[in-house]
Amino acid sequence: MKGLMKGIAVCAVAVLPAAVSAAPGDYAPVTDARLKNPEAANWLQYRGNYAGWGYSPLAQITDKNVGKLQLAWAFATGQKEGHQSPPIVNNGYMFVTTPGAQVIALDAKTGKELWRYKKELPGEMLQLHPTNRGVALYGDKVYVATVDAHLVALDAKTGKELWIKQVGDWKALQYITLAPLAAKGKIMVGSSGGETGVRGFVAAFDAETGNELWRTFTTAAPGEPGGDTWPGETYKNGGGSIWITGTYDPDTNLAYWGTGNPAPWPTEGRKGDNLYTGSTITLDVDTGALKSYFQYNPNDAWDWDEVSAPLLIDTEVKGKKVKTAVHAGRNGYLWVLDRDGQKLNFVDAYPYVNNNTIKSIDPKTGRPTYFEERRPGMGKGDVHFCPSLWGGKDWTPEAYNPKTGLLYIPANNNLCAELPEPEPTKYKKGDLYIGYPIEAILTGLRWEMGKKDAPKTMGEIQAWDLKTGKQVWTHKFPTFNWGPLLTTGGNLVFGGGTNDRMFRAFNATTGKLLWEVPTPSGVTGVPTAFEVNGEQYIAVQSGWGVDAERMQGGINRLLGEKTVVPQGGTVMVYKLAK
Repeated sequence: MKGLMKGIAVCAVAVLPAAVSAAPGDYAPVTDARLKNPEAANWLQYRGNYAGWGYSPLAQITDKNVGKLQLAWAFATGQKEGHQSPPIVNNGYMFVTTPGAQVIALDAKTGKELWRYKKELPGEMLQLHPTNRGVALYGDKVYVATVDAHLVALDAKTGKELWIKQVGDWKALQYITLAPLAAKGKIMVGSSGGETGVRGFVAAFDAETGNELWRTFTTAAPGEPGGDTWPGETYKNGGGSIWITGTYDPDTNLAYWGTGNPAPWPTEGRKGDNLYTGSTITLDVDTGALKSYFQYNPNDAWDWDEVSAPLLIDTEVKGKKVKTAVHAGRNGYLWVLDRDGQKLNFVDAYPYVNNNTIKSIDPKTGRPTYFEERRPGMGKGDVHFCPSLWGGKDWTPEAYNPKTGLLYIPANNNLCAELPEPEPTKYKKGDLYIGYPIEAILTGLRWEMGKKDAPKTMGEIQAWDLKTGKQVWTHKFPTFNWGPLLTTGGNLVFGGGTNDRMFRAFNATTGKLLWEVPTPSGVTGVPTAFEVNGEQYIAVQSGWGVDAERMQGGINRLLGEKTVVPQGGTVMVYKLAK
Protein backbone atom coordinates (compact mmCIF):
# COMPACT_ATOMS: atom_id res chain seq x y z
CA MET A 1 0.00 0.00 0.00
CA LYS A 2 2.99 2.22 0.03
CA GLY A 3 3.97 4.43 -2.88
CA LEU A 4 6.48 7.18 -3.44
CA MET A 5 5.83 10.49 -5.17
CA LYS A 6 8.10 13.47 -5.19
CA GLY A 7 6.60 16.79 -4.11
CA ILE A 8 6.14 19.46 -6.75
CA ALA A 9 7.15 23.01 -5.96
CA VAL A 10 4.52 25.64 -6.78
CA CYS A 11 4.20 29.40 -6.51
CA ALA A 12 2.50 30.96 -3.50
CA VAL A 13 2.21 34.41 -2.01
CA ALA A 14 3.21 35.15 1.58
CA VAL A 15 1.72 38.38 2.90
CA LEU A 16 3.81 39.84 5.74
CA PRO A 17 3.40 43.07 7.70
CA ALA A 18 5.58 45.94 6.55
CA ALA A 19 7.68 45.61 9.69
CA VAL A 20 7.83 42.50 11.83
CA SER A 21 6.82 43.33 15.41
CA ALA A 22 9.09 42.62 18.33
CA ALA A 23 8.93 38.95 19.26
CA PRO A 24 8.12 37.82 22.83
CA GLY A 25 11.61 36.32 23.31
CA ASP A 26 13.85 33.50 22.16
CA TYR A 27 12.07 30.84 20.16
CA ALA A 28 12.83 27.39 21.60
CA PRO A 29 13.25 24.76 18.84
CA VAL A 30 10.65 21.99 19.07
CA THR A 31 12.37 18.63 19.36
CA ASP A 32 11.17 15.03 19.41
CA ALA A 33 11.95 14.96 23.13
CA ARG A 34 9.74 18.00 23.78
CA LEU A 35 6.88 16.58 21.71
CA LYS A 36 7.13 13.28 23.56
CA ASN A 37 7.12 15.00 26.97
CA PRO A 38 5.64 18.49 26.46
CA GLU A 39 6.07 21.10 29.16
CA ALA A 40 2.87 22.09 30.94
CA ALA A 41 3.45 25.77 30.09
CA ASN A 42 3.25 25.20 26.34
CA TRP A 43 0.73 23.71 23.91
CA LEU A 44 2.96 22.32 21.18
CA GLN A 45 0.59 20.25 19.03
CA TYR A 46 -3.01 19.70 18.00
CA ARG A 47 -4.21 17.93 21.17
CA GLY A 48 -1.40 18.92 23.49
CA ASN A 49 0.39 15.57 23.42
CA TYR A 50 0.99 12.69 21.02
CA ALA A 51 -1.64 10.57 22.80
CA GLY A 52 -4.42 12.99 21.78
CA TRP A 53 -5.66 13.69 25.29
CA GLY A 54 -6.57 17.37 24.96
CA TYR A 55 -5.28 17.73 28.53
CA SER A 56 -3.26 20.48 30.20
CA PRO A 57 -1.65 19.77 33.60
CA LEU A 58 -1.84 23.48 34.46
CA ALA A 59 -3.82 24.01 37.66
CA GLN A 60 -3.68 27.72 38.44
CA ILE A 61 -7.23 28.03 37.09
CA THR A 62 -9.39 25.58 39.05
CA ASP A 63 -12.96 24.57 39.75
CA LYS A 64 -12.75 26.88 42.78
CA ASN A 65 -11.72 30.12 41.00
CA VAL A 66 -12.79 29.67 37.36
CA GLY A 67 -15.69 32.06 38.01
CA LYS A 68 -13.09 34.85 38.08
CA LEU A 69 -11.95 34.12 34.54
CA GLN A 70 -12.00 37.22 32.35
CA LEU A 71 -10.89 38.24 28.87
CA ALA A 72 -7.17 38.96 28.69
CA TRP A 73 -7.16 39.91 25.01
CA ALA A 74 -8.93 39.22 21.73
CA PHE A 75 -7.75 39.34 18.12
CA ALA A 76 -9.97 39.51 15.02
CA THR A 77 -8.65 37.31 12.20
CA GLY A 78 -10.37 39.14 9.35
CA GLN A 79 -11.88 35.90 8.03
CA LYS A 80 -15.34 34.35 7.96
CA GLU A 81 -16.32 30.65 8.01
CA GLY A 82 -15.38 27.99 10.54
CA HIS A 83 -12.37 28.77 12.77
CA GLN A 84 -11.48 25.34 14.13
CA SER A 85 -7.75 25.38 14.85
CA PRO A 86 -6.23 25.32 18.34
CA PRO A 87 -3.99 28.21 19.39
CA ILE A 88 -0.56 26.52 19.43
CA VAL A 89 1.89 28.08 21.92
CA ASN A 90 5.67 27.77 22.29
CA ASN A 91 7.52 30.04 24.74
CA GLY A 92 5.19 32.98 24.26
CA TYR A 93 4.69 32.56 20.51
CA MET A 94 1.14 31.70 19.51
CA PHE A 95 0.21 30.33 16.09
CA VAL A 96 -3.34 30.10 14.76
CA THR A 97 -4.70 29.18 11.34
CA THR A 98 -7.88 30.43 9.74
CA PRO A 99 -10.01 29.82 6.67
CA GLY A 100 -8.39 31.37 3.61
CA ALA A 101 -5.07 29.54 4.10
CA GLN A 102 -3.76 31.96 6.73
CA VAL A 103 -1.26 31.45 9.53
CA ILE A 104 -1.06 34.23 12.12
CA ALA A 105 1.70 34.50 14.74
CA LEU A 106 0.82 36.43 17.89
CA ASP A 107 2.43 37.38 21.16
CA ALA A 108 0.64 34.92 23.48
CA LYS A 109 0.66 37.36 26.40
CA THR A 110 -0.58 40.50 24.65
CA GLY A 111 -2.20 39.38 21.39
CA LYS A 112 0.10 41.58 19.33
CA GLU A 113 0.52 40.36 15.76
CA LEU A 114 4.07 39.24 14.95
CA TRP A 115 3.59 38.11 11.36
CA ARG A 116 0.97 36.77 9.01
CA TYR A 117 1.22 34.32 6.10
CA LYS A 118 -1.48 33.83 3.52
CA LYS A 119 -1.19 31.41 0.62
CA GLU A 120 -2.71 32.38 -2.69
CA LEU A 121 -5.52 29.96 -3.56
CA PRO A 122 -6.82 29.19 -7.07
CA GLY A 123 -9.81 31.42 -7.72
CA GLU A 124 -11.78 28.67 -9.44
CA MET A 125 -11.26 26.12 -6.67
CA LEU A 126 -14.38 24.64 -5.01
CA GLN A 127 -13.96 24.66 -1.22
CA LEU A 128 -16.22 22.02 0.33
CA HIS A 129 -14.83 22.64 3.81
CA PRO A 130 -13.23 26.10 3.92
CA THR A 131 -11.41 25.69 7.20
CA ASN A 132 -8.06 24.71 8.69
CA ARG A 133 -7.37 22.80 11.90
CA GLY A 134 -3.94 24.06 12.85
CA VAL A 135 -0.17 23.95 12.48
CA ALA A 136 2.59 21.57 13.49
CA LEU A 137 5.78 22.81 15.14
CA TYR A 138 9.14 21.12 14.57
CA GLY A 139 12.62 22.53 14.94
CA ASP A 140 12.47 26.23 14.17
CA LYS A 141 9.66 25.83 11.65
CA VAL A 142 5.88 26.05 11.48
CA TYR A 143 4.08 23.67 9.09
CA VAL A 144 0.63 24.20 7.63
CA ALA A 145 -1.37 22.14 5.12
CA THR A 146 -3.73 24.05 2.86
CA VAL A 147 -7.16 23.60 1.37
CA ASP A 148 -5.61 23.37 -2.11
CA ALA A 149 -3.65 20.29 -0.99
CA HIS A 150 -0.20 21.76 -0.34
CA LEU A 151 2.20 21.54 2.60
CA VAL A 152 4.10 24.69 3.57
CA ALA A 153 7.09 25.20 5.87
CA LEU A 154 7.50 28.63 7.47
CA ASP A 155 10.19 30.19 9.63
CA ALA A 156 8.66 30.34 13.11
CA LYS A 157 10.17 33.74 13.96
CA THR A 158 9.47 35.62 10.74
CA GLY A 159 6.80 33.70 8.80
CA LYS A 160 9.10 33.47 5.78
CA GLU A 161 8.13 30.69 3.41
CA LEU A 162 10.96 28.12 3.36
CA TRP A 163 9.44 25.49 1.07
CA ILE A 164 6.10 24.42 -0.35
CA LYS A 165 5.11 21.04 -1.77
CA GLN A 166 2.07 19.80 -3.62
CA VAL A 167 0.46 16.89 -1.77
CA GLY A 168 -2.65 16.24 -3.84
CA ASP A 169 -4.67 17.39 -6.84
CA TRP A 170 -7.11 20.14 -5.94
CA LYS A 171 -8.69 19.88 -9.39
CA ALA A 172 -9.83 16.40 -8.36
CA LEU A 173 -11.23 18.01 -5.19
CA GLN A 174 -8.52 16.68 -2.94
CA TYR A 175 -7.98 19.10 -0.08
CA ILE A 176 -6.36 19.23 3.35
CA THR A 177 -7.88 20.71 6.50
CA LEU A 178 -5.99 18.86 9.25
CA ALA A 179 -3.05 19.98 11.36
CA PRO A 180 0.08 18.05 10.32
CA LEU A 181 1.65 15.48 12.65
CA ALA A 182 5.39 15.93 13.32
CA ALA A 183 7.61 13.07 14.48
CA LYS A 184 11.13 11.76 13.83
CA GLY A 185 12.02 14.36 11.22
CA LYS A 186 8.80 13.80 9.29
CA ILE A 187 5.73 15.91 8.70
CA MET A 188 2.66 13.75 8.05
CA VAL A 189 -0.58 14.81 6.40
CA GLY A 190 -3.58 13.21 4.70
CA SER A 191 -6.14 14.21 2.11
CA SER A 192 -9.84 14.91 2.56
CA GLY A 193 -12.41 14.43 -0.17
CA GLY A 194 -14.42 11.27 0.54
CA GLU A 195 -17.48 12.78 -1.16
CA THR A 196 -15.50 13.54 -4.32
CA GLY A 197 -14.20 10.09 -5.20
CA VAL A 198 -10.61 10.54 -4.04
CA ARG A 199 -8.46 7.70 -2.79
CA GLY A 200 -7.45 8.48 0.78
CA PHE A 201 -3.83 8.45 1.89
CA VAL A 202 -1.33 9.47 4.55
CA ALA A 203 1.96 10.92 3.27
CA ALA A 204 5.17 11.85 5.08
CA PHE A 205 7.57 14.64 4.07
CA ASP A 206 11.10 15.42 5.23
CA ALA A 207 10.88 18.25 7.75
CA GLU A 208 13.97 20.03 6.38
CA THR A 209 13.66 19.60 2.61
CA GLY A 210 9.99 18.85 2.02
CA ASN A 211 10.88 15.76 -0.03
CA GLU A 212 8.19 13.09 0.07
CA LEU A 213 9.38 10.01 1.98
CA TRP A 214 6.39 7.66 1.76
CA ARG A 215 2.70 7.53 0.91
CA THR A 216 0.25 4.92 2.17
CA PHE A 217 -3.21 4.62 0.66
CA THR A 218 -6.26 3.86 2.79
CA THR A 219 -8.11 1.78 0.20
CA ALA A 220 -6.52 -1.58 -0.58
CA ALA A 221 -5.61 -2.41 -4.18
CA PRO A 222 -5.83 -5.89 -5.77
CA GLY A 223 -3.00 -8.14 -4.60
CA GLU A 224 -2.58 -6.22 -1.33
CA PRO A 225 -3.96 -7.33 2.04
CA GLY A 226 -7.60 -6.28 1.99
CA GLY A 227 -7.65 -5.84 -1.77
CA ASP A 228 -10.34 -8.49 -2.12
CA THR A 229 -12.77 -6.28 -0.16
CA TRP A 230 -13.21 -3.99 -3.18
CA PRO A 231 -14.80 -5.27 -6.42
CA GLY A 232 -12.98 -4.41 -9.63
CA GLU A 233 -11.33 -1.01 -9.58
CA THR A 234 -13.72 0.61 -7.12
CA TYR A 235 -10.84 1.14 -4.68
CA LYS A 236 -9.41 3.83 -6.98
CA ASN A 237 -12.22 6.21 -6.05
CA GLY A 238 -13.14 4.54 -2.78
CA GLY A 239 -12.78 7.38 -0.27
CA GLY A 240 -11.23 6.62 3.10
CA SER A 241 -10.26 10.26 3.58
CA ILE A 242 -7.94 11.49 6.32
CA TRP A 243 -9.58 14.50 7.95
CA ILE A 244 -8.02 14.78 11.42
CA THR A 245 -4.48 14.68 12.85
CA GLY A 246 -3.23 11.26 13.90
CA THR A 247 -1.99 10.23 17.33
CA TYR A 248 1.43 8.68 17.88
CA ASP A 249 3.09 6.21 20.25
CA PRO A 250 6.86 6.91 20.32
CA ASP A 251 7.53 3.64 22.14
CA THR A 252 6.25 1.54 19.23
CA ASN A 253 6.85 4.16 16.51
CA LEU A 254 3.26 3.71 15.34
CA ALA A 255 0.95 6.54 14.25
CA TYR A 256 -2.80 6.03 14.57
CA TRP A 257 -5.10 7.55 11.95
CA GLY A 258 -8.86 7.58 11.54
CA THR A 259 -10.25 7.00 8.04
CA GLY A 260 -13.42 8.28 6.42
CA ASN A 261 -16.36 6.67 4.69
CA PRO A 262 -16.22 4.71 1.42
CA ALA A 263 -17.41 6.30 -1.81
CA PRO A 264 -20.00 6.52 -3.14
CA TRP A 265 -22.41 6.15 -0.23
CA PRO A 266 -24.70 3.47 -1.76
CA THR A 267 -23.19 0.02 -1.29
CA GLU A 268 -24.58 -1.75 -4.36
CA GLY A 269 -21.47 -1.15 -6.47
CA ARG A 270 -18.92 -1.95 -3.77
CA LYS A 271 -19.88 -5.18 -2.06
CA GLY A 272 -17.40 -6.15 0.64
CA ASP A 273 -15.88 -4.63 3.77
CA ASN A 274 -14.09 -1.91 1.76
CA LEU A 275 -10.88 -1.88 3.76
CA TYR A 276 -9.58 0.37 5.22
CA THR A 277 -12.47 2.84 5.29
CA GLY A 278 -14.31 3.65 8.53
CA SER A 279 -11.32 2.39 10.50
CA THR A 280 -8.38 3.15 12.73
CA ILE A 281 -5.14 2.23 10.96
CA THR A 282 -1.63 2.13 12.40
CA LEU A 283 1.38 3.10 10.30
CA ASP A 284 5.10 2.67 10.90
CA VAL A 285 6.40 6.25 10.96
CA ASP A 286 9.75 5.27 9.42
CA THR A 287 8.35 3.45 6.39
CA GLY A 288 4.63 4.13 6.17
CA ALA A 289 3.92 0.39 6.33
CA LEU A 290 0.41 -0.44 7.49
CA LYS A 291 0.81 -2.56 10.63
CA SER A 292 -2.76 -3.09 11.83
CA TYR A 293 -6.31 -1.83 11.61
CA PHE A 294 -9.71 -2.04 13.23
CA GLN A 295 -12.79 -1.37 11.11
CA TYR A 296 -15.79 0.10 12.89
CA ASN A 297 -18.20 0.15 9.94
CA PRO A 298 -17.67 -2.62 7.36
CA ASN A 299 -19.41 -1.77 4.07
CA ASP A 300 -20.61 1.55 5.48
CA ALA A 301 -23.83 2.97 3.98
CA TRP A 302 -24.46 5.82 6.45
CA ASP A 303 -21.53 8.24 5.89
CA TRP A 304 -20.15 7.27 9.29
CA ASP A 305 -16.62 8.58 8.84
CA GLU A 306 -14.46 7.50 11.75
CA VAL A 307 -11.99 10.27 11.10
CA SER A 308 -10.87 11.05 14.65
CA ALA A 309 -7.71 9.26 15.72
CA PRO A 310 -8.07 7.23 18.93
CA LEU A 311 -6.80 8.51 22.27
CA LEU A 312 -3.90 6.40 23.55
CA ILE A 313 -4.59 5.71 27.22
CA ASP A 314 -2.91 3.24 29.56
CA THR A 315 -5.58 2.31 32.08
CA GLU A 316 -7.51 -0.51 33.67
CA VAL A 317 -10.54 -2.04 32.00
CA LYS A 318 -12.66 -4.12 34.35
CA GLY A 319 -9.69 -4.78 36.62
CA LYS A 320 -7.15 -5.57 33.89
CA LYS A 321 -4.33 -3.23 32.85
CA VAL A 322 -4.68 -2.39 29.15
CA LYS A 323 -2.85 -0.12 26.73
CA THR A 324 -5.96 1.18 25.03
CA ALA A 325 -6.87 3.07 21.88
CA VAL A 326 -10.21 4.75 22.65
CA HIS A 327 -12.54 6.21 20.02
CA ALA A 328 -16.02 7.72 20.33
CA GLY A 329 -17.36 6.58 16.98
CA ARG A 330 -19.57 8.43 14.62
CA ASN A 331 -21.67 5.25 14.64
CA GLY A 332 -22.67 6.03 18.22
CA TYR A 333 -20.47 3.54 20.09
CA LEU A 334 -17.54 4.23 22.38
CA TRP A 335 -14.85 1.78 21.27
CA VAL A 336 -12.08 0.47 23.51
CA LEU A 337 -9.27 -1.35 21.71
CA ASP A 338 -6.11 -3.04 22.97
CA ARG A 339 -2.99 -1.58 21.29
CA ASP A 340 -0.46 -3.68 23.22
CA GLY A 341 1.94 -5.05 20.62
CA GLN A 342 1.57 -4.66 16.88
CA LYS A 343 -2.17 -5.33 16.49
CA LEU A 344 -5.37 -3.57 17.44
CA ASN A 345 -7.67 -5.96 19.26
CA PHE A 346 -11.25 -5.43 20.37
CA VAL A 347 -11.89 -5.03 24.09
CA ASP A 348 -15.39 -3.56 24.38
CA ALA A 349 -17.86 -1.06 22.94
CA TYR A 350 -20.59 0.95 24.67
CA PRO A 351 -23.46 2.81 22.99
CA TYR A 352 -23.21 6.45 24.07
CA VAL A 353 -26.11 7.79 21.97
CA ASN A 354 -29.34 6.39 20.58
CA ASN A 355 -28.58 3.76 17.91
CA ASN A 356 -31.22 1.70 16.09
CA THR A 357 -28.97 0.51 13.25
CA ILE A 358 -26.34 -1.74 14.87
CA LYS A 359 -28.06 -4.98 15.88
CA SER A 360 -25.17 -6.47 17.82
CA ILE A 361 -21.39 -6.41 18.21
CA ASP A 362 -19.41 -9.63 18.27
CA PRO A 363 -17.92 -9.87 21.80
CA LYS A 364 -14.67 -11.39 20.51
CA THR A 365 -13.96 -9.52 17.26
CA GLY A 366 -15.97 -6.33 17.70
CA ARG A 367 -17.55 -6.73 14.27
CA PRO A 368 -21.01 -5.11 14.12
CA THR A 369 -24.13 -6.73 12.67
CA TYR A 370 -26.71 -4.33 11.25
CA PHE A 371 -30.48 -4.23 11.00
CA GLU A 372 -30.51 -4.44 7.22
CA GLU A 373 -33.82 -2.57 6.99
CA ARG A 374 -31.88 0.42 8.36
CA ARG A 375 -29.35 0.28 5.53
CA PRO A 376 -30.17 2.79 2.76
CA GLY A 377 -30.15 1.25 -0.71
CA MET A 378 -31.87 0.50 -3.97
CA GLY A 379 -35.47 -0.67 -3.76
CA LYS A 380 -35.94 0.40 -0.14
CA GLY A 381 -37.45 3.86 -0.51
CA ASP A 382 -36.85 6.25 2.39
CA VAL A 383 -34.71 4.65 5.11
CA HIS A 384 -34.58 6.00 8.67
CA PHE A 385 -31.51 5.38 10.85
CA CYS A 386 -29.91 6.54 14.11
CA PRO A 387 -27.54 8.19 14.74
CA SER A 388 -27.70 10.57 11.80
CA LEU A 389 -25.06 10.82 9.08
CA TRP A 390 -23.45 13.50 11.29
CA GLY A 391 -22.96 10.76 13.86
CA GLY A 392 -23.05 10.56 17.63
CA LYS A 393 -19.88 12.66 17.41
CA ASP A 394 -18.37 14.16 14.29
CA TRP A 395 -14.74 15.35 14.00
CA THR A 396 -14.83 17.29 17.27
CA PRO A 397 -12.25 15.73 19.62
CA GLU A 398 -12.83 14.07 22.97
CA ALA A 399 -10.60 14.78 25.97
CA TYR A 400 -9.07 12.61 28.69
CA ASN A 401 -8.05 13.73 32.18
CA PRO A 402 -5.54 11.45 33.95
CA LYS A 403 -6.41 13.02 37.32
CA THR A 404 -10.12 12.18 37.17
CA GLY A 405 -9.60 9.10 35.00
CA LEU A 406 -12.55 10.22 32.89
CA LEU A 407 -13.02 10.51 29.13
CA TYR A 408 -15.14 13.45 27.95
CA ILE A 409 -17.21 13.23 24.75
CA PRO A 410 -18.93 16.08 22.86
CA ALA A 411 -22.00 14.16 21.67
CA ASN A 412 -25.22 14.66 19.75
CA ASN A 413 -28.05 12.43 20.90
CA ASN A 414 -31.57 11.81 19.61
CA LEU A 415 -30.60 13.00 16.12
CA CYS A 416 -31.37 10.58 13.30
CA ALA A 417 -31.48 10.79 9.53
CA GLU A 418 -33.46 9.64 6.52
CA LEU A 419 -32.07 8.93 3.06
CA PRO A 420 -34.17 8.29 -0.06
CA GLU A 421 -33.57 5.88 -2.90
CA PRO A 422 -29.99 6.32 -4.21
CA GLU A 423 -29.47 7.87 -7.61
CA PRO A 424 -27.12 6.41 -10.26
CA THR A 425 -23.67 7.97 -10.11
CA LYS A 426 -20.40 7.64 -11.99
CA TYR A 427 -17.05 9.06 -11.04
CA LYS A 428 -16.04 12.25 -12.84
CA LYS A 429 -12.94 14.14 -11.79
CA GLY A 430 -13.83 17.37 -10.03
CA ASP A 431 -17.46 16.41 -9.30
CA LEU A 432 -19.20 15.14 -6.22
CA TYR A 433 -19.36 11.35 -5.95
CA ILE A 434 -22.03 10.67 -3.34
CA GLY A 435 -24.99 8.81 -4.82
CA TYR A 436 -27.67 11.02 -3.26
CA PRO A 437 -28.90 14.49 -4.19
CA ILE A 438 -27.46 17.20 -1.95
CA GLU A 439 -30.93 18.44 -1.07
CA ALA A 440 -31.86 15.03 0.34
CA ILE A 441 -28.76 15.07 2.54
CA LEU A 442 -29.37 18.61 3.80
CA THR A 443 -33.03 17.93 4.61
CA GLY A 444 -32.59 14.41 5.94
CA LEU A 445 -32.16 15.16 9.66
CA ARG A 446 -34.78 13.70 11.99
CA TRP A 447 -35.15 14.48 15.70
CA GLU A 448 -36.42 11.75 17.99
CA MET A 449 -38.07 14.23 20.34
CA GLY A 450 -41.36 13.64 18.51
CA LYS A 451 -41.59 10.16 20.00
CA LYS A 452 -43.43 9.53 23.24
CA ASP A 453 -41.29 10.14 26.33
CA ALA A 454 -38.27 11.04 24.19
CA PRO A 455 -35.79 13.57 25.64
CA LYS A 456 -36.07 17.12 24.36
CA THR A 457 -32.33 17.70 24.12
CA MET A 458 -29.70 17.17 21.42
CA GLY A 459 -26.18 18.15 22.40
CA GLU A 460 -24.37 16.62 25.34
CA ILE A 461 -21.04 16.55 27.11
CA GLN A 462 -20.57 13.09 28.57
CA ALA A 463 -18.01 11.80 31.07
CA TRP A 464 -17.08 8.10 30.97
CA ASP A 465 -15.10 5.92 33.37
CA LEU A 466 -13.08 3.58 31.15
CA LYS A 467 -12.33 1.30 34.10
CA THR A 468 -15.99 0.39 34.47
CA GLY A 469 -17.42 1.24 31.06
CA LYS A 470 -20.02 3.43 32.77
CA GLN A 471 -21.15 6.97 32.08
CA VAL A 472 -20.45 9.15 35.14
CA TRP A 473 -22.20 12.39 34.23
CA THR A 474 -23.89 14.14 31.32
CA HIS A 475 -24.58 17.81 30.67
CA LYS A 476 -27.39 18.28 28.15
CA PHE A 477 -28.14 21.18 25.81
CA PRO A 478 -31.43 22.03 24.09
CA THR A 479 -29.51 22.52 20.85
CA PHE A 480 -26.80 20.45 19.19
CA ASN A 481 -23.15 20.47 20.32
CA TRP A 482 -20.24 21.01 17.91
CA GLY A 483 -17.64 21.85 20.54
CA PRO A 484 -14.14 20.35 20.85
CA LEU A 485 -13.11 19.80 24.47
CA LEU A 486 -10.17 20.73 26.71
CA THR A 487 -9.63 19.34 30.20
CA THR A 488 -7.10 20.56 32.76
CA GLY A 489 -5.29 19.74 35.96
CA GLY A 490 -7.56 22.28 37.68
CA ASN A 491 -10.46 19.77 37.50
CA LEU A 492 -12.08 21.59 34.58
CA VAL A 493 -13.56 20.81 31.17
CA PHE A 494 -13.85 23.65 28.63
CA GLY A 495 -15.96 23.67 25.48
CA GLY A 496 -18.24 25.70 23.24
CA GLY A 497 -20.15 24.28 20.28
CA THR A 498 -23.68 25.61 20.82
CA ASN A 499 -25.52 28.19 18.74
CA ASP A 500 -25.83 30.62 21.67
CA ARG A 501 -22.12 31.54 21.16
CA MET A 502 -21.20 30.50 24.70
CA PHE A 503 -17.81 29.21 25.84
CA ARG A 504 -18.11 27.25 29.08
CA ALA A 505 -16.23 25.58 31.93
CA PHE A 506 -17.51 22.53 33.81
CA ASN A 507 -16.39 20.72 36.93
CA ALA A 508 -14.53 17.72 35.50
CA THR A 509 -15.64 15.41 38.32
CA THR A 510 -19.32 16.30 38.57
CA GLY A 511 -20.21 18.05 35.31
CA LYS A 512 -21.53 21.13 37.11
CA LEU A 513 -21.51 24.27 34.94
CA LEU A 514 -19.14 26.74 36.63
CA TRP A 515 -18.58 29.55 34.12
CA GLU A 516 -19.83 30.71 30.74
CA VAL A 517 -19.23 33.72 28.55
CA PRO A 518 -20.62 34.77 25.15
CA THR A 519 -18.17 35.10 22.27
CA PRO A 520 -18.55 37.13 19.06
CA SER A 521 -19.48 34.01 17.05
CA GLY A 522 -20.08 30.35 17.81
CA VAL A 523 -17.15 28.31 19.16
CA THR A 524 -16.16 25.28 17.08
CA GLY A 525 -12.45 25.85 17.69
CA VAL A 526 -10.22 23.56 19.72
CA PRO A 527 -9.44 25.13 23.14
CA THR A 528 -5.93 25.12 24.60
CA ALA A 529 -4.19 26.14 27.82
CA PHE A 530 -0.75 27.69 28.29
CA GLU A 531 1.35 29.75 30.66
CA VAL A 532 3.44 32.88 30.17
CA ASN A 533 5.60 34.29 32.99
CA GLY A 534 3.87 32.06 35.52
CA GLU A 535 0.33 33.11 34.56
CA GLN A 536 -2.13 30.57 33.09
CA TYR A 537 -4.34 31.34 30.10
CA ILE A 538 -7.20 29.57 28.31
CA ALA A 539 -7.43 30.21 24.56
CA VAL A 540 -9.95 29.36 21.86
CA GLN A 541 -11.05 30.65 18.47
CA SER A 542 -14.62 31.86 18.02
CA GLY A 543 -15.88 31.56 14.45
CA TRP A 544 -18.98 29.66 13.32
CA GLY A 545 -19.28 27.96 9.95
CA VAL A 546 -18.77 24.83 7.83
CA ASP A 547 -20.50 21.71 9.20
CA ALA A 548 -21.86 23.35 12.34
CA GLU A 549 -23.59 25.94 10.19
CA ARG A 550 -24.85 23.22 7.84
CA MET A 551 -26.26 21.22 10.73
CA GLN A 552 -27.93 24.38 12.00
CA GLY A 553 -29.53 24.76 8.59
CA GLY A 554 -30.81 21.20 8.82
CA ILE A 555 -32.23 21.83 12.30
CA ASN A 556 -33.86 25.04 11.08
CA ARG A 557 -35.58 23.13 8.27
CA LEU A 558 -36.61 20.33 10.60
CA LEU A 559 -38.11 22.56 13.29
CA GLY A 560 -39.18 25.52 11.18
CA GLU A 561 -36.79 27.84 12.98
CA LYS A 562 -34.55 30.66 11.73
CA THR A 563 -31.57 30.51 14.10
CA VAL A 564 -28.63 32.47 12.69
CA VAL A 565 -25.19 32.50 14.29
CA PRO A 566 -23.02 35.50 13.34
CA GLN A 567 -19.80 34.85 11.45
CA GLY A 568 -16.31 36.24 11.85
CA GLY A 569 -13.20 34.84 13.51
CA THR A 570 -11.75 36.02 16.82
CA VAL A 571 -8.98 34.57 18.96
CA MET A 572 -10.22 34.73 22.57
CA VAL A 573 -7.74 34.46 25.46
CA TYR A 574 -8.81 34.38 29.13
CA LYS A 575 -7.02 34.65 32.48
CA LEU A 576 -7.96 35.07 36.14
CA ALA A 577 -8.88 38.53 37.33
CA LYS A 578 -6.34 39.99 39.76
